This record gives sequence, C-alpha cells and structure tokens, in this order.
Amino acid sequence: MSTTKYIFVTGGVTSSLGKGIISSSIAKLLVARGFSVTIQKLDPYINIDPGTLNPYEHGECFVTDDGAETDLDLGHYERFSNVPTSQANNVTTGVIYQSVITKERMGEYLGETVQVIPHITDEIKYRIKLLAHRIHYDFIITEIGGTVGDIESLPFIEAVRQLRWELGFNCVVVHLTLVPYLAAAGELKTKPTQHSVKTLLESGVQPDIIVCRTEKHLSEGIRNKIALFCNVSPSSVIECIDVESIYDVPMLMRKENLDLEILQKTQLPIDSQPDLTDWEQFLYAMKHPAGEVNIGLVGKYVELKDAYKSINESFIHAGTSNGVRVKVQSFHSEFINESNVAEKLGNLDGVLVAPGFGERGIEGKITAIRYVREHKIPFFGICLGMQCAVIEFGRNVLGFTDAHSTEFNKSTTHPVIDMMEIQKKISGMGGTMRLGSYPCKLKAGTRIMDIYKTENILERHRHRFEFNNDYLEVYRQAGMIPVGVNEKDNLIEIIELEGHPWFFGVQFHPEFKSTVARPHPLFVSFVKAAKDFAGR
Repeated sequence: MSTTKYIFVTGGVTSSLGKGIISSSIAKLLVARGFSVTIQKLDPYINIDPGTLNPYEHGECFVTDDGAETDLDLGHYERFSNVPTSQANNVTTGVIYQSVITKERMGEYLGETVQVIPHITDEIKYRIKLLAHRIHYDFIITEIGGTVGDIESLPFIEAVRQLRWELGFNCVVVHLTLVPYLAAAGELKTKPTQHSVKTLLESGVQPDIIVCRTEKHLSEGIRNKIALFCNVSPSSVIECIDVESIYDVPMLMRKENLDLEILQKTQLPIDSQPDLTDWEQFLYAMKHPAGEVNIGLVGKYVELKDAYKSINESFIHAGTSNGVRVKVQSFHSEFINESNVAEKLGNLDGVLVAPGFGERGIEGKITAIRYVREHKIPFFGICLGMQCAVIEFGRNVLGFTDAHSTEFNKSTTHPVIDMMEIQKKISGMGGTMRLGSYPCKLKAGTRIMDIYKTENILERHRHRFEFNNDYLEVYRQAGMIPVGVNEKDNLIEIIELEGHPWFFGVQFHPEFKSTVARPHPLFVSFVKAAKDFAGR
C-alpha cells in the first residue's frame, strides 16, 4: 500500500474514557492483519512534555528509546503493538507554539501576521504527517488528548477538519463517547453521545465511527438511534462495554468489527483475518493462572492509579509468563518505619521499591530494603530504588551511618549516591536528565547474564544521580557487586547482593520495555523468584 492512511481518535463527554486503549486496540488489529502502524498522541497542555509534570497531575512519565519524556499512553501503544515509539509520537501544544514562535523570530514567515489559522494548524498538520516522512506506515493513528469542546483542543480539532478535506478517503475519524446507564431510570442514555457529536460537528468534523463506552450492552434500537442522530451507519456504532482487563479490548473490538469498518472507509480490500493467536494465548494464560504471588510495591505515589502504570503492567506480563497471578500490594513509603515494617512486608513473596524523585518517603524505602535484605525476601530496586539499596547497605553493613544521596543531603560525609558529572553543569529542568536508551555490559558468569541471555543490553534511563564509584571497591568487598556497567561513562547500571536469593537494583527503567509479546526478562525472573519464595 503506497498511500498512508490516517486515523484520528477523539473523545467526548468526559476524560479517561480510554482513547489510548482504543487507539492501541485499533493498532493491534491492523498489525495482526499485516499492516505497518504507528501511533501518536497530541496533548493540549502548554508544557513542552510531561517530564516536569507532577505525577499527581499527570501520572507516569513514559520514556522512549530516543530520550523523549512522553504521555503514558505511549506505553499502552508499545505494550499492545510491540513497536517502539519516539519523540515524534508525542506532541504538545507547548511544542507547537514553541516551534512557531521560533520560526517567527527567525523571520521564516516573512513579516506575516502569525495566527492560529493557518500557522498553528499548519504546524500541527506537519507534525501529524512527519512520522510518514521518516518511515512508510500503512496507518498512522493520532489520538487527540482531552475532550471535544475544550478550548485547549480547538486548534487540534481544526487541524483534523482541514486534513479530512485534504486526505479524503485516506482519513477516518473515530470518536469515543459515553453512553451512561442511569440506574434510577433503568436505561442507557444516548443524549451525552449526541451532544458530544454535535460539539464535534460545530467544529466542522463529522465522525466516521462512533465507539460507545458503556457498562450495559447496546440494543439494536440504541445503535440505530445513535446512528440516526449522529449521521453514521448503524454498523459504525461500536459497543465498547466494560471488560475485565484492558487486554480484552482488542478482542472486543474485533468482535465489533471496528477494523473492518476502518478498512471499508479507507477503501482497502478485506482479504484476510487478523492473526491474534498469540494474543488469545496470552489472555487465556492471564485468566487461568496456576497460582498467585504477593509482591509489595513500595513508593511515594501508590495512591495514584497511573503513577506506576508500566510497573503494574510489567507484572501482568511477567506473571502470565510464569503461570501465576501477581497480586500487587501497594505501600506508601512515607508510612513505613521500624515499628511496622515486619507487619507490612513480612507476608510478601517479593518487594519492589519504585523509582521517583524528592526526599519524601526515602527513609521508609530504606527501612523496607533493610527488612527484605535481612529476611532474604526477593528484592527489586528500580532507579531510586537501586540508589536506596546502596544507601541502606552503606549505613547498615558498611557502617557509614550518615550514608546518603547528595540529592537529599548535600553535607553527608558518605555521598554513596552523587549527581552525575555531566549533570552538574545543567541548570534547566525539562528534558535535561540522562534520558533514553544506553548500553550496558553484563559481567560474565553472573546470574544477570543468565537472566538476559546476552552480554550487551540496551535499557531506558531517566535520572540525574548515580552510584559514586569512589565507594565501588568497599561495596564490592562487602558483597554488593556491580554486575552491569556502562563502559563509556563508567556508570554502575546493575548491582546484585551476594548470598541473597534474588536482590537486584537497576539504574534504568526496565518497565518501559516490557510488552505482551516480550515480557521483560528482569520482571520475569523476579516473579519467578517470588514464586519460588512462596513455595519454599
């Protein structure tokens, strides 16, 4: 197929309906039919990227191989399609305006009055098409953040309106909306959907397909009513009923023929069926575990559903690979102390100490790590979790009582974690950390080699601080061994504790590379260790 087709996914009525999951499901179905697909997210906020956004505001910040700090929906895209994303896959209003203003300052508009139309919308259209300029894709799926009618989203919707006319049948608009069930009336209501589509029409965009998020099945009458009032055929009204897992959604969309509707509207031949055999096997294994393991997630944002999204999804992938259900129990590190740590963590099969920034909850993480180290409970530390393991070991094994990270205590006499040299000259906050994929060489003959099955790996990073190599030899002699190193920067990437059944800390973020098709080997090994610990 020579011409790229564009699918735009918009949302109405309310946020958090699941545009990212619908976009990912469309991608999964099209990839299963043999098409090449990529997805991008257009976010209407003025921040350049989510890198400086508080998790309470935005949830997890996902990181790509090329070092982009992006919306967490890109994690869904990668987990479903097994296709890496990049900087070009996430564009914000901030990026659009920054680019246009820069061009204006450089005189590229030759004295024109710079306006939302056409300059901002032209920049949006350029960014949408940019992916196709780099690599040919059969389909580019673009999710528009927010809901129709939001002031912030209007330039993006206007860009979609213009592209519909420019692209013709090479463009499809999928609108996700809500059909709520009113228990008092005992019926589903279509008015929110009608008003949502009306708002979209007022912006000049007619949706081609309407996906209805609902908790009850849509009757034929309701489908016909939505079709009549929203100017679509009944077959283009797609039911998206609540399901047990987000991984059920592609199968639900296949049953609803969403991919067939897209192919018909883009005038493509339907000469095959999507091959979802591997996905079906994954779903069966996920829903029929042979056992259960209890793993504690210790962090400072555990009350936020999306703050550790990739970690939680990685546990699903790894649990399914091990034939068990991973029951994740969250513990707020700020409320863990010596008096309650045994009560909180004593019955767990494994503990993961999560990444993060800031001093709040650090002592609770250190207390948790000491408990699992001394009681031989499988431990996994990610980024700050690894750094806390180094601090704990320094204090309680090496006798460096004030051992700390200079992130939290600049006057410590034992800065076992210190800012990277390259970071000390950087003053800005946004996009200035050590970001993206970096190589790591694993130590031969170690368990980490057995886990990865290769000597050289690439993992994604997001940090400013590192293990202080001035302390390397004393840690090595005491049994905390560096088993993974970035040789170029002499950066310790992985530490392992000798004499412990499973104790690893990693400076990178393995959760960002775990997908349904390729569960991350570290998570798979950690869950297996927890499974063995539970069966001891």
